Amino acid sequence: MTNSKTDKPKRIILLFIDGLGIGENDPDKNPCANTKLYYFRNTQDQNYPRELHPDGLVFGLDANLGVDGLPQSATGQTALFTGVNAPKLLGRHLNHKPNEKLRGVIREHSIFKRLIENGKTAAFLNGFRPPFFDIDPEEIIHYLSVTSCMNLFAGQKFFDLDDLWAERCVYQDMSGDDLRHRGFDAPKFTPAKAGEIIARQSLNYDLSLYEYFQTDFAGHSLDMSRAEYEMFKIEEFLSSLLHNVDLTETLVLLTSDHGNIEDISFKGHTRYPAMTLVFGPGRETLQNTATSIMDVSGVIEELLISG
Repeated sequence: MTNSKTDKPKRIILLFIDGLGIGENDPDKNPCANTKLYYFRNTQDQNYPRELHPDGLVFGLDANLGVDGLPQSATGQTALFTGVNAPKLLGRHLNHKPNEKLRGVIREHSIFKRLIENGKTAAFLNGFRPPFFDIDPEEIIHYLSVTSCMNLFAGQKFFDLDDLWAERCVYQDMSGDDLRHRGFDAPKFTPAKAGEIIARQSLNYDLSLYEYFQTDFAGHSLDMSRAEYEMFKIEEFLSSLLHNVDLTETLVLLTSDHGNIEDISFKGHTRYPAMTLVFGPGRETLQNTATSIMDVSGVIEELLISG
């Protein structure tokens, strides 16, 4: 356990949890109000930042970015990973996949590109399945997410099913159940095992990214049991990851692009702050510097390159 809350980390793990905000303290519509949660039991009636064990802080980041309407995935994720106010650039929030203008922003300004240009290493630790590797990604660019575009434009490796078996990556649902449902031969991981894998693989890179979007799907489902299942799943995952990293050297940063799952009474996204948890060296630098999701990539760059 580190004694300094402001030391610069040797490496950063960025956990992007899609559609996770800090909502009302109402267990009838907010799974994060469940008293059995620890890391994710964060609601509007609490004071932030709050301390979390071990060596952690939780607070919210603005995801609205001064633009009317409900925050959406394409613009929110572009802002998160580039530092550019994407909804202001477009004059609106944009859902689903980035358009040509946003892809241009990602190509030029992503945190992966900036780190690699400064001699650092970065990895997108999500596993991918066929037919992704059978098609030139540039030919299906319109169908790629912000994170996939970022990885592609930075010239980084996409991990495949062989990497999944070798425990060099984790699939988007953590368990691999979706792969087996589609007929692929894939290992089955518990959330705890998934956390262990991401923690171990992070030792090979300056910045490691893992993306989980089942939370956003659960929020859209309006199904409380499904939403609670997802919250306990990422709770187990995060707990295992923290147990398997050295928090004197590694900053663990978990954040989101917009709210959703914290209000399952409404099918759309929310304007609540993006729930943000940070553990390890540099956590107070991030808490003191970042006020919106647009600030995250700049703080990562500062912590890994500057000074």
